[in-house]
Parts: sequence; C-alpha cells; structure tokens
Amino acid sequence: MAKVVGGTGQVQVSTPEIQKICDEVKPQVEQKSGKKFGVFVAKLFTTQVVAGTNYFIKVDVGGNSFIHLKVHRPLPHAGQKLQLIGVQTEKKLSDPIGYF
Repeated sequence: MAKVVGGTGQVQVSTPEIQKICDEVKPQVEQKSGKKFGVFVAKLFTTQVVAGTNYFIKVDVGGNSFIHLKVHRPLPHAGQKLQLIGVQTEKKLSDPIGYF
C-alpha cells in the first residue's frame, strides 16, 4: 500500500519511546480530560509527518477503557517540547486510531 503524503502511517504496537511520550503528556491529559488515570499504558500508535511528527496513540486507562491522544513533536531545531493537541475519551480497544 502506497503511503499518502501527509497521511498517517500504519498502526503499530507501542514501543518504549511511545510510552515515554505518554508519560510526559499525562499531566496535560489529566488536566484536559478532568480525570486522573491510575493506569496509563500506550497500546497502539500511528504517526503523521508534518513540520515535525504527529503521534496518534491509543492508551489503556484501565477498566477496559481507552483514550486516544494526538501529540505533536516539533522538529529538533525548533527547540520546543511535546505538545498535546487533542484527547478523545470513552474509546474501546476495537476503535480505530487515526487522524483527528
């Protein structure tokens, strides 16, 4: 399957790097969602290359519940931190992850 320029890549199983991204943005996620998460484990992700990288991450938050995160990592020369762009709550494991 050809990759669409500006589109998201294939969904992949989470890696330690993706979990590190989740750990870094967790306080922002809790603030934005108004919830505290005792479990916060990255399960799946896909990326979109833009002026940096957008990460779309499915996170297990316990109790068979999931959330989707959109996190932007600017290009290294920009000297900026990760930015939480969006959070989708009330997701299931079976819900597809992709651009939002």
